[in-house]
Amino acid sequence: MVNNYETVFILTPVLSDNQVKEAVKKFKTIITDNGGKIVNEENWGLKKLAYPIQKKSTGFYNLFQFEAEGSLIEKLETEYRRDEVVIRFLTFKMDKYAVEYSKKRIERLNPVNKED
Repeated sequence: MVNNYETVFILTPVLSDNQVKEAVKKFKTIITDNGGKIVNEENWGLKKLAYPIQKKSTGFYNLFQFEAEGSLIEKLETEYRRDEVVIRFLTFKMDKYAVEYSKKRIERLNPVNKED
């Protein structure tokens, strides 16, 4: 059964822009190669952490919202754990209310030009 998921992962702050893009692309590919469909992707940039993680006080935050089978989550999180550039991650299954809120939020962030 296909569910809606949201995953946020934080990459170590010592990466270059290209390294961040490569890491994001890698995790996106894991989702799509295993039958998932990316609904929304956001790069929140370099942000201060609430508390130090691995002696780091900042990190590159990224968010994916996607549709996938439940079995994909284990594969994705295993890859997060194996990759040393990921300092934290959180993936959760969205209920119908979270999906609705997310759709409205995406529409607000990306208004469609009505004149096209």
